[in-house]
Amino acid sequence: MTDIASVSLSRPLADVADELGRSFSEFGFAIVRDHGIPAELIARAEEMSKAFFALPDQVKRAYKIDGGSGARGYTPFGTEKAKDAQVHDLKEFWHVGRDLPKGHPLSEFMAPNIWPAEVAGFKETFEALYAAFETAGDTILRAIALHLGLAEDFFVPTVEDGNSVMRLLHYPPLETADAEGAIRAAAHGDINTITLLLGAEEAGLELLTRQGEWLPVSPPEGALAVNIGDMLDRLTNGKLRSTTHRVVNPMGEAAHRSRYSMPFFLHFRPDYIIETLPGCIDSESGASAPAPISSHDFLMQRLREINLA
Repeated sequence: MTDIASVSLSRPLADVADELGRSFSEFGFAIVRDHGIPAELIARAEEMSKAFFALPDQVKRAYKIDGGSGARGYTPFGTEKAKDAQVHDLKEFWHVGRDLPKGHPLSEFMAPNIWPAEVAGFKETFEALYAAFETAGDTILRAIALHLGLAEDFFVPTVEDGNSVMRLLHYPPLETADAEGAIRAAAHGDINTITLLLGAEEAGLELLTRQGEWLPVSPPEGALAVNIGDMLDRLTNGKLRSTTHRVVNPMGEAAHRSRYSMPFFLHFRPDYIIETLPGCIDSESGASAPAPISSHDFLMQRLREINLA
C-alpha cells in the first residue's frame, strides 16, 4: 500500500496534480503544505475559537438557531450523529457560511451569518479565514481538474457562490458518562465537494482503507488534511473516493484535555447539478452512473440522515 500523498502547493499544479489524484483515488485523503493560509491568521482563529467555547453554556446556546439545520451559529454538544449511528458525537461546533448580498438569486439557500458579541474581533478574523480557505480550495480543485483531464478552471463556476461552511470544532475532555458507547466523531463520510481541515495535528483522525483497516492521518503542524466529499465522489463515479473517517477518543493524559479543529466544507453551488463526468463513466463495464441531483437536494437529504435537518 502506498502512502497518503503530502504535497506542497508552492510547486506547479501540473507537477502535483497526479500525485494528489493518486492519493484521492486510493485513500480519499491527502496532506497539503504551503497552502497560503497565513500562520498568524490560523493562530488568531484558534485562540478565538477557544475563547468562544470557553463561554458559559447558556451564553453559547443563545446563538443556536432553531430550524436552521445547524448551518449558522452554534450547535450544542450531543446534537450531531453520524449516519446510522445510535449515539451522538462528543462535540460542539460553530458554523460560518457565505454572506450573500440582499437580493442575490441564491440567498434563499444561505442564511446570514450571526456573530458572538462576547469575543472581540471574531467576525473579522473568521471572515478572513473563510476567504483564505476558499482561495486554497480553488487551488486544490484546479489540481484535481488537471488530474481528471479537465480544463484547469473547470470547477470555478461550479463552486462560485457555493454553500461552503467553515466549522469551528470543540471536543471537550472526556467524561465517563459521555464516552460510553460514543466517540468524538463516529465513522462517516463528508457530504460536500472537498474538505480542508486545520488542526488535525492532534492524534485521533483516522481513515478506513480499502483493506478495511483504520489508518491515522497525521499532517505536520500548519498543514491541511484534505479529503474528498460525497458530492465529488458522485461527480467522478467513485474515481475520487469519499472515504469513511472518524475521530477516536484519546487515551491517557490527552483524554483530559480538549481537542480543537477547523474544517472547511467546500460546496458546489446549490443549483449545480451533480451529473457524472463523461470521462468517469466506464462504458465497458456497463456499470450505471448515479442519477443527476442538485447540490442542494443532495445536501438536504444527507443533513436529515445526520440529525441536523
